[in-house]
Amino acid sequence: MPRIADQQKDFPQWYLDVIAQAELSDYSDVKGCIIFKPYGYALWEAMQRDMDRRIKAMGVDNVYFPLFIPASLLAKEKDHVEGFAPECAVVTEGGGKKLTEPLYVRPTSETIIYATFAKWIASYRDLPLKINQWANIVRWEMRTRPFLRTLEFLWQEGHTCHATNEDADAMAQAALKMYADFDREFLALPVVTGKKPDHERFAGAHYTLTTEALAKDGKAIQAGTSHNLGQGFSEAYGVSFLDAEGKSQRPWMTSWGVSTRLIGTVIVVHGDEKGLRLPPYLAPIQAVIVPIYKSDTEKAAVLAEARKLKDALEPTIRVRLDDREEKSPGFKFNEWEVKGVPLRIELGPKDLEKKQIMLVRRDTGNKTPLPLASCTGETLTAQLREVHESLYTQAQEYLESHTSEAGTLEDMTKILEEKGGFVWAPWDGTLESANAIKEKTKATIRIVGEQKATGKDLISGKPATQMALYAKAY
Repeated sequence: MPRIADQQKDFPQWYLDVIAQAELSDYSDVKGCIIFKPYGYALWEAMQRDMDRRIKAMGVDNVYFPLFIPASLLAKEKDHVEGFAPECAVVTEGGGKKLTEPLYVRPTSETIIYATFAKWIASYRDLPLKINQWANIVRWEMRTRPFLRTLEFLWQEGHTCHATNEDADAMAQAALKMYADFDREFLALPVVTGKKPDHERFAGAHYTLTTEALAKDGKAIQAGTSHNLGQGFSEAYGVSFLDAEGKSQRPWMTSWGVSTRLIGTVIVVHGDEKGLRLPPYLAPIQAVIVPIYKSDTEKAAVLAEARKLKDALEPTIRVRLDDREEKSPGFKFNEWEVKGVPLRIELGPKDLEKKQIMLVRRDTGNKTPLPLASCTGETLTAQLREVHESLYTQAQEYLESHTSEAGTLEDMTKILEEKGGFVWAPWDGTLESANAIKEKTKATIRIVGEQKATGKDLISGKPATQMALYAKAY
């Protein structure tokens, strides 16, 4: 297999090499778009299955809305259309004729969904209304990178309507917690959660909450967002309900979503110099059996035991027997390491003599002999749990060791250049100071802290009104 670039020396090329050699995606004839190959799409399918269960547990039903949004609908919410206009693709012709009204290719679905909510909601008895859709999105990005930023991507978007702001707050927080739990429990991803500064909030939102992960190159990556949209969209799209006293009220709305960017996040957080390291619950293949033999006699005996082992494990874990004859064991070891399979089971003639297998963990590289009789679904399930916990712990330790504090601009610049990661610093709450920091360091505010502000803003020298978490980001 081709060599993977050094992760420490050329992280961007390492990322592209891993995607190519792990066969996650391919480039499309449409610039800025990717083709999901089977192994890559299997990751998204696994994420969908687990998250869909969590979404439904919050009382949310799945729906599907059209890909095209009439220009008149998008234009009704001023802040929203201004926020998305530069990224929108617009259809002006169809069927060989100029359209009477341009159609926007879905950059997000608030507008078309809330125009429909106006038809669905009449009384407080219709609330809360909670829906979600799994869909594709188009945003005309100038600089693209597979999974992390593409013109078209896949995501889920939840949309809810509530009678009170308190209910909308609770829903926005519940969605954020659901994402953080999913990140931790399914992807072994530690994330920082909190509120975005006002200048970074979703276009048209009252406020935006976010989950932020930290890649191994010290850059932040926004893993998911949740928004309290206030009543602006209700007003713009004429959504109202009669309360218990018969008075007309505007509902409060939320929206929240994650995308196939999560695949890129898993790569940049967990990957190492050999390639992917997939969290076990996400991995399409949790264990691969690699038979080792030289003669036909050895081959028959080893393959017979390998097949027996695969059949025994299959009801419990996702297992693959790699019995390709044209590939050497060394090639197979390398290939499955690049693809991030959590466990490798090596089985050769000497192992048969000792009635054992050699178990290799992808997260640590540790090789351990294990009696064949003990190589059960229960034993390997316990091993997979350990791999998950190990990946999470490693990522958490990296995040903690790369979270710093800065009291001066010089401190922040030095930290970002030499170490990277998150940097807490005092902020005076102004866009001018935030933009000045971005211009000088390329770092943006990922979240604003709830802790008491101390110190002076690094740019203006004014007393801080908030503590801000800065980082360079994807």
